[in-house]
Amino acid sequence: MIEDQSELTQENLVRFAKETRCERVVIEYNGMWMLDALYSAMPESWMVYQEFMFADATTFLTYNTNMRNLVFDKLKSCELVVFNRFTPAMDKMAFHKIVRGASRRADIAYEAPDGNVVYDDIEDPLPFDVNAPVIEIGDDDYALWYRDMSEEPKKYEGKTVRFKAKALKRKRLPPKTFVIGRHVMTCCVEDIQFAALVCNWDKADSVTDEGWMILTAKINFKFSMAYGRKGPVLTYISHEDCEAPEQAVATFY
Repeated sequence: MIEDQSELTQENLVRFAKETRCERVVIEYNGMWMLDALYSAMPESWMVYQEFMFADATTFLTYNTNMRNLVFDKLKSCELVVFNRFTPAMDKMAFHKIVRGASRRADIAYEAPDGNVVYDDIEDPLPFDVNAPVIEIGDDDYALWYRDMSEEPKKYEGKTVRFKAKALKRKRLPPKTFVIGRHVMTCCVEDIQFAALVCNWDKADSVTDEGWMILTAKINFKFSMAYGRKGPVLTYISHEDCEAPEQAVATFY
């Protein structure tokens, strides 16, 4: 037992392993501690094989409302989420949306008080048509689209997309290039980041810095000096200046 987070150290974990001569380690982790504390304390020779999250369905929605950062922290990397004490009166979709807001890969299971387990089979169709001549990204869907494009780039190779975002001009960018994107909040205010894309346009200098626009562009995944690696590069087709959306910070939920 480790009662205080200060005792969660690499030295202690190495000592426990030697004392018990264990080959495998199963950790029941304190949900009030962030997972990074555990991962940073792990000995270099340890490897995570599986990560599960177990949550009391009767209190989970309240915890998510009041302590979203702690809930998201446990959802972001787990392979299976088990909601125990789940009753027929509960709405699976409410739980499903919270999990999918953090991870699209995690399996979800609902365990009834009698021990019967049902696995989640709710489909998650994207709120936009990736096969349309022009993929229209709604104001509320930028975060979901950005993540989906990052996870499945081949799906968007050569596609034309239209979305609302903020344009930025920076001196360090290559010539005829500007950056466009939106701030995205994954969990809470502290983790807001600018989810940016590089766009090539001969008239990039004419872009209004920090101005909002509705951009139509073609996506190709290739090397860009702006990224310093391969990534999604937009080729400008057209744009319209516009006002910021009602909710300027994009979210997953």
